[in-house]
Amino acid sequence: MSEIVQTESEFNEQPLVKVDNLVKHFPITRGLIIERQVGSVKAVDGVTFFIGRGETLGLVGESGCGKTTVGRTVLGLYPATDGSIIIDNQNVGESSKKEILVIRRKAQMIFQDPYASLNPRWTVSAIIGEPLRVHKIITNTKERDERVRELMLLVGLSPRLINRFPHEFSGGQRQRIGVARALASDPLFIVCDEPISALDVSIQAQVVNLLEELQDKFKLTYLFIAHDLSMVRHICDRVAVMYLGVIVELAERNELYENPLHPYAQALLSAVPIPDPKKDRARQRTILTGDVPSPINPPSGCRFHPRCPVMMDICSKEEPEWREILTGHWTACHAV
Repeated sequence: MSEIVQTESEFNEQPLVKVDNLVKHFPITRGLIIERQVGSVKAVDGVTFFIGRGETLGLVGESGCGKTTVGRTVLGLYPATDGSIIIDNQNVGESSKKEILVIRRKAQMIFQDPYASLNPRWTVSAIIGEPLRVHKIITNTKERDERVRELMLLVGLSPRLINRFPHEFSGGQRQRIGVARALASDPLFIVCDEPISALDVSIQAQVVNLLEELQDKFKLTYLFIAHDLSMVRHICDRVAVMYLGVIVELAERNELYENPLHPYAQALLSAVPIPDPKKDRARQRTILTGDVPSPINPPSGCRFHPRCPVMMDICSKEEPEWREILTGHWTACHAV
């Protein structure tokens, strides 16, 4: 842990978010009258990272690898099974209900699905104004509506639409409502949980540009969870690659994309389309065989070893050490 702390110090004396050995297991139970636990889904199984103030950390990986669980657990929406989460010097796991409310004013979330994340029975005024009411930022209804109009303008929506319902908006507009709601409490940190994956391609760039503009204006810090690796390189400062509940590689964006060290990161990045057809045909693709193992019973040793093209005997027996191979470039692989 001392090496990680030293790296934090070099990057930023006081990172806004510090996650140390985060574990989140979901119990599997059986029995109608008397429930008993028969196992657990190891969604997140020992994740460590930090995010500096004003930085964007990208979190990428296959569906089901635990990215969204990390984001929700960091915000306290899921209670952590083990590990520590510190946001702006406050420990999420050891906080009282009153302290959690303070943390949630500082840390917000933009959800993946702009259709499911908005209450269909509420108007835009009620949706965006809810954080203002919950955190008692503005108690006067008239002043609250005025603040909602300001937030709508900020995200590119007409204030005239304040009394409309979510079903009257397009997907891109609904996501802007979600962004405005996240901004309402003046947060320091926002978890962006695949905020563009449910949107049309033509709208995705607009939302990403909006997030960048807001970050510059309000000095926001993002955890950006996504599948689109090209977009992650565009918006993120550093990128963490996740596989089956653990982070296998973490580095500055250009360093990771140009020099991936872990075989899984290499396979993932080899699938990113290249605009130049000649370069695309000339490059080597890494095609993985088999399916992702079950998080209920993950493989021993390195979790990637059943699909790894460079697997050695040690890979199935010993879990690889999380090491800093180059300055700021961390990976967990026996072959590196």
